[in-house]
Amino acid sequence: MPPLAPKEANTDSKGVPLKGFGVLSSGSSGVWPALSLIPPSYRAHRDTPRVSRVTSASTGTGNVVRLLDVRDAPLDVAEVIAAVSDPAAGGLNVFVGAVRDHDHGQGVVRLEYSAHPTALDRLAEVAAEVAAEFDAIALAAVHRVGVLGIGDLAVVSAVSAAHRDQAFAASRALIDRLKERVPIWKHQVFTDGTEEWVGTPD
Repeated sequence: MPPLAPKEANTDSKGVPLKGFGVLSSGSSGVWPALSLIPPSYRAHRDTPRVSRVTSASTGTGNVVRLLDVRDAPLDVAEVIAAVSDPAAGGLNVFVGAVRDHDHGQGVVRLEYSAHPTALDRLAEVAAEVAAEFDAIALAAVHRVGVLGIGDLAVVSAVSAAHRDQAFAASRALIDRLKERVPIWKHQVFTDGTEEWVGTPD
């Protein structure tokens, strides 16, 4: 059974696949994952440098957005908590997403995450939006790419606010919008040998 991936894709001026995502007006790009982790029909340019880590993002939201990253190294919950810790915060809410051992009633062997070059820019957009919409003191989000085993952390996000209700609401919005809008693809490999792509555009 072949992976469930898009059959065609548009590209930007650099040949980067963009179907369903587009680019920012700045034309900026960030992460280009290992080609083996890109949905099959997106492997259009095999001479593209293989880069899997981006370390900076500009959000224009002052000191509220403390940490954003897409990285191919294990995630550190303490790092994210430290980023949003603040003397003015009375509540700090953390979401940790981990790889589970099953999905759709099937056993899972591993997950392989990859990110579009605009992923960090899109994450910055989401973070700025949440920072402006909610009365948060600080927020942070880090997503993993690469091959992850059962129990590995895939995403860690956190929000601090003056009160718990604000922290809960902003934290839910941050992770929900990240999952909905940041172009990060999940490739699931099951125990029966089948596989599935999740998060690719239609």
